[in-house]
Amino acid sequence: MEFKHKPVLLNESIEGLNIKKDGIYVDGTLGGAGHSKEILRNLSDKGILIGIDRDEEALKAAKHNLSEFKNVKYIHGNHDDIKEILEDIGIEKVDGILLDLGVSSYQLDERNRGFSYLGENELDMRMDKNQTLTAKTIVNTYKEEDLANIIYEYGEEKFSRSIAKNICIYRKQKEIETTKELVEIIENSIQKSKQNGGHPAKKTFQAIRIEVNNEIKPLEKTIADCIDVLAPEGRLCVITFHSLEDRAVKNAFNKAKGICTCPKDLPYCVCGAKELGKVVNKKPIIASKEEQEENTRSKSAKLRIFEKIV
Repeated sequence: MEFKHKPVLLNESIEGLNIKKDGIYVDGTLGGAGHSKEILRNLSDKGILIGIDRDEEALKAAKHNLSEFKNVKYIHGNHDDIKEILEDIGIEKVDGILLDLGVSSYQLDERNRGFSYLGENELDMRMDKNQTLTAKTIVNTYKEEDLANIIYEYGEEKFSRSIAKNICIYRKQKEIETTKELVEIIENSIQKSKQNGGHPAKKTFQAIRIEVNNEIKPLEKTIADCIDVLAPEGRLCVITFHSLEDRAVKNAFNKAKGICTCPKDLPYCVCGAKELGKVVNKKPIIASKEEQEENTRSKSAKLRIFEKIV
């Protein structure tokens, strides 16, 4: 299947990176390379792009899509490990980093990956097929309370306890193996009159996908690491697609701004707040009305930009 992925907030991201033509840039979520191609068009032959993705199929597609460019380094890895990745290839500082978080259109469309709640496919949801944890493992082995908490926290699903309870009842009879089985359990856990605002399984599938790929827990540290490896005046652009991601990015940016988090009654700061840079846009940038009409994925997208000063 062709790796098609329409880059969200493309022009805004490129403008946000403030690209230096001879600079070094990182696309930490390479995907179909839509953003990367535009970055490369703004670089000279002396500039370098480092493309990172945990999905080997995405890397193959990106190499094909970027075949006209010779100044690209492709890395199979996780952007959470950006400091180690750059150290391994002998790069200390970079001029810009882009993170386009979440699942790609290709991964959703490639039904046998198990990301989609449409059709009947194996419960997988791994972005990196080399890892062992899958959606099937989670729904069949996690405790009811843990399942409920994950579905509520990562999916913001108010029927999380009912869904978790019915998952555990079902799996006592047989292992849950397919996306269709899970969808049916979810649908039977929510009253028909309450099934509004999109597909009833959407939030639960999002929650399980986030747990499988550990998308939230390391995020604040990842943002801090990205800022750490930026050169002075370097910029970090992060595109998020739901409130938990956006909140983590906002918190990490605020810490990097040097905002003191000490109780107000303390006579002096003990939290070690240090100003590393500035937030370029106080409010997140959202897609234009035209883009939202052309690409439904862009409707929930938010772009935040940080510039290093030290």
